[in-house]
Amino acid sequence: MPTPPETSSRLPVFDANMCAEDMDRMMENAQRASNFLKAISHEGRLMILCHLASGEKSVTELEELLSARQAAVSQQLSRLRLEGLVTPRRDGKTIYYRLTDDRPKQIMEVVYDLFCRED
Repeated sequence: MPTPPETSSRLPVFDANMCAEDMDRMMENAQRASNFLKAISHEGRLMILCHLASGEKSVTELEELLSARQAAVSQQLSRLRLEGLVTPRRDGKTIYYRLTDDRPKQIMEVVYDLFCRED
């Protein structure tokens, strides 16, 4: 039995009549999305985002949670910071990180639903 066509999608419909301005905007959005996806495409960075989705953590806490060396955690945090996904806060000698906005958490929820949730 054939699957019925999906009746609603949140994705826009593109066609040959799209104006140049809309195409340019689409390319800019695709570049931003590509950079975001590249930033989260490493298992270490993905795990950091998983931990930060529940709240701010110090670098030391992340090292312990990930069973990773400080240099490795700092390198991954640096990339996430460069892409604007995490924000640091210093309190004395301790540096804490949190998600900059809700985008990484939204993606982590989708990834969890697709790959981790047990039905």
